[in-house]
Amino acid sequence: MPVTPVEQKNDSAVLPYLATLNPEQREAVEALDGPLLVLAGAGTGKTRVLTTRLGHLLRTGTAQPHQILAVTFTNKAAQEMKERVSQLLDGRPVEGWWIGTFHSLAARMLRRHAERAGLENGNFTILDTDDQMRLMKQIAIAEGVDVKKHPQRMLIGVIDSWKNRALRPEDIGADEAGGLVDGKMSKLYRLYQERLLALNACDFGDLLLHMITLFRDPKNADILALYQDQFRYILVDEYQDTNAAQYLWLRLLAQKHKNICCVGDDDQSIYGWRGADIGNILRFEEDFPKAKIVRLEQNYRSTPEILQAANAVIAHNAGRMGKKLWSAGDAGEKINVRQVWDGGQEATEIGEEIENLQRRKHRLNEMAVLVRAGYQTREFEERFMTIGLPYRVIGGPRFYERMEIRDAIAYFRLVMQPSDDLAFERIINTPKRGVGPAALEQLHGFARQNQLSLFEGCLRICQTDILRPKLKHVLSGLMQDFLRWRAQLAELPPSELAGIILEESGYIEMWKQDKSVEAPGRLENLKELVAAVGEFENLGGFLEHVALVMEMQQNNHQDMVTIMTLHAAKGLEFDTVFLPGWEEGVFPSQRTLDENGIAGLEEERRLAYVGLTRARQNLYIFHAQNRMVYGNWASAIPSRFLGELPEELVEAHSDSGIYYSHQSRRETQFYVPRSSVPEASAVIDVLPSKKRSEAGIALGSRVSHDNFGKGTVIGVEGNKLDIRFDTAGRKKLMERFVTPLE
Repeated sequence: MPVTPVEQKNDSAVLPYLATLNPEQREAVEALDGPLLVLAGAGTGKTRVLTTRLGHLLRTGTAQPHQILAVTFTNKAAQEMKERVSQLLDGRPVEGWWIGTFHSLAARMLRRHAERAGLENGNFTILDTDDQMRLMKQIAIAEGVDVKKHPQRMLIGVIDSWKNRALRPEDIGADEAGGLVDGKMSKLYRLYQERLLALNACDFGDLLLHMITLFRDPKNADILALYQDQFRYILVDEYQDTNAAQYLWLRLLAQKHKNICCVGDDDQSIYGWRGADIGNILRFEEDFPKAKIVRLEQNYRSTPEILQAANAVIAHNAGRMGKKLWSAGDAGEKINVRQVWDGGQEATEIGEEIENLQRRKHRLNEMAVLVRAGYQTREFEERFMTIGLPYRVIGGPRFYERMEIRDAIAYFRLVMQPSDDLAFERIINTPKRGVGPAALEQLHGFARQNQLSLFEGCLRICQTDILRPKLKHVLSGLMQDFLRWRAQLAELPPSELAGIILEESGYIEMWKQDKSVEAPGRLENLKELVAAVGEFENLGGFLEHVALVMEMQQNNHQDMVTIMTLHAAKGLEFDTVFLPGWEEGVFPSQRTLDENGIAGLEEERRLAYVGLTRARQNLYIFHAQNRMVYGNWASAIPSRFLGELPEELVEAHSDSGIYYSHQSRRETQFYVPRSSVPEASAVIDVLPSKKRSEAGIALGSRVSHDNFGKGTVIGVEGNKLDIRFDTAGRKKLMERFVTPLE
């Protein structure tokens, strides 16, 4: 039986779950009437507050299950909420739940009112991404759009961004559409929506868009009134991640009772690139006058030092409501900031530190390496495999398992081994070359008939009149490309050849033309791949290495280090966290700064805040003096975020004699004594070794390269030279590609 409000107010023992809350958490749970914004800092018990509030509404009889709308961003979060609330109700089953994601709840509504939205009935189909792509391609081709220049993935991405802002085809004016797709983008959107209705189908963006359209239409006022009357209480999780359409849907539903409780953290709004609008949480008090604001600031996860560092960094953002995390726990270790020479040393030192912690009985499952961009995982994967350190990559495939990497490697395999039919099949129509299933079957038949590999068969068939002239011309050109690349195997450094293959094949251009949110990351991964090839004597050696890497099987039940991006780490926590790559251009991301200016910088800083607050006990931040950028070595500048860390919280290390000095809250200088990091030639002077390469090139020798100019050898390993060029930076090359200077 539900307890009465009087019992709840006078005797908290009747409701034991309230006694487990701190004062701010309890305030958020018990403030049932009127709009409420709960600013829940990292590790402050957000989920407990949200589920306890929902259970409290039911336990006190304030509302019935069907009168509460509880919105999450994932099905997992919705299920967890149901389970926790059921526990608060002594395990009793609850019927009539309206708990779920934005899409699932909107779909539930739309199936009840499908005809009003122009659909035939409530059994409409929700298209997946592949179906969307096929449909859009048909429409684009029919309208004379060049899908090579404007891939359907890009077209769908534009439409999805409009739907995230609740814009229908009729809302797209000339200013909004601009010159997209030669002025045809708004028409493509209209035709796409018409085809969806004809198919009695929706995409995910339509689920909210159709309901918002119905809610706003005076002719359908009864539908909005139905849900406004029904939902007396609305609870929203991760409110800082809502986009414009989600915001409008919630606001329309909450207008009658105004009992809306939004839980979120403005300092963890890190998904602007996929439509999230931090303004939704910042203007909550404007949208709901007399709203109550409760700040959850007591952190139950991290040491005081980590929290103070996170507070200091995020304080530099102007677009925030303000709060300070604190902990009642004991003092912990200072934040370990390390400067290293390059990415290789960074991966080596992190691997060594993990092994040291492991020897001190720290579990690998409680350690994580959190990177800004996916391409950064490669060096850590390579190093961890070398030393036999078990790891997992979360939030995406391992580096060599990524689609674009597999495609690129297929090109390399076919150059090395033309009889590799699997590689041929993978890339013959990637990028699109007009080789559809029928044409590929024609190639297969010709090759089988003549007992040839697909590559050799393609060469031969192009000398006949069997193929259509256009296809024959395209394939003949591609085969000549492969023959030319194969002839260059002995002439060019492997990384240079790898870059040429990806450029001349059109594969790089394909991703440059792709306007999806994944495309920039795929291009970064390809650049990292080219850099990785340069670490080997030849392309064959690299491919052999990749084959061995791919052979390793992942054991999901093993104790393993986690490698993941900062975006994927949100909501997780680890005893020990390593944050590599804290340099300008890497973190904060130069691309984000270029595209979004100050707003982009503030989102990058929120991402830094997320990274810092993932650590419970130990936090390591690394930055390198040198980074391989697009295949070239460049000097790196420490991230501005390092300068925002309070000096008293930092313990800095460097193997180069570089020490940390805190100049101001906005700037960190890493002073380099001239005696500790001299020029390359002076470094050579103090090296005790007189090591020489296999051909006799000594450490410290001056050499010349056709493309990179003159440089000094600063490292020798067999027939591989580590060279600092006077103008091109640091590079690793095989000795046969350079000429010794007298």
